[in-house]
Amino acid sequence: MSSLYIDRRGVELEADGEALVFRENGERIGTVPLAPLSRIFLRGDVRLQSSLLGKLGARGIGVIILSGRKAEPTLLMARPHNDASKRIAQYQLSLDQESCLAFARSLVQKKLTSQHDFLASRRELDLEHRYEITLALRKLDGILAHVEEKNTIAALMGVEGAGAAAYFEGFAAIAPPRLKFSQRNRRPPRDPLNALLSLGYTLLHSEAVLALYGAGLDPFIGFYHQLDFGRESLACDIIEPFRVQIDAFSLDLFRRETLRAEDFSTTESGCMMGKTGRAKFYAAWESLAEKLRKQLGEQVDELAASLGVRALPAQTVEPFLDSEEF
Repeated sequence: MSSLYIDRRGVELEADGEALVFRENGERIGTVPLAPLSRIFLRGDVRLQSSLLGKLGARGIGVIILSGRKAEPTLLMARPHNDASKRIAQYQLSLDQESCLAFARSLVQKKLTSQHDFLASRRELDLEHRYEITLALRKLDGILAHVEEKNTIAALMGVEGAGAAAYFEGFAAIAPPRLKFSQRNRRPPRDPLNALLSLGYTLLHSEAVLALYGAGLDPFIGFYHQLDFGRESLACDIIEPFRVQIDAFSLDLFRRETLRAEDFSTTESGCMMGKTGRAKFYAAWESLAEKLRKQLGEQVDELAASLGVRALPAQTVEPFLDSEEF
């Protein structure tokens, strides 16, 4: 299955049998078959018919609308998974503090380990920055040693934050100097590399939300990230160990000069990627996205299966109303 990225102002989409039709100024300019599509990303002033939305929903094709300069995602998805028992089990587990703590420890351990492994691999390649990377690795080693002893979610959040600070010190050392990357910043990002990281994390998060809905889980009910209005906390949970792949991918795009600093513009609103840069980014992104979707799907399926074991058998649930009363 593949994704379709549409970033062209004034394009209108419609359905024609089993194909997606593109029109511009009333004229047909192209078609794409629906069969191989798994999701469609829209950016800019793209118009589409409601009948097309219905057809996409019926085929389980997610639509992700990236709005504004910050590319904030809005997801339009097909009907969620029919097995509501998994969601009930998820809600129950989210109230179990010990289970949430065990989940959180494992998650933070995986994230810090993935960051450590990435820097360790770069140390063998970026010999001129070996000293800076070694310092960052030593800090991560010390932080990792204390994960298991943390007994609260808040304490684990602190460990994760300290790990991120150490990791991005090493990451900054290997970033091309022309990008002026000194630390991780967002809302808004202040340099091209931070802008690319933010976009990559946003797309990764959207993929996690789609995977969770498809598996019958509620993306808003997390175990490490707690309830927060409007936040898909479980999606935030499961993407943590995968963030480092976005980091490596983003760094590689600049090192290979697939993207350059000239593809970005900086204003008071932050650093943003231009249309030419977005075209090059999305062309490269799909190869990583396919790999991430598979990995996310496997992790989500494993989580859903474990929750299925916890779900109460249907016959043990007493009816709320006695039919004889009617």
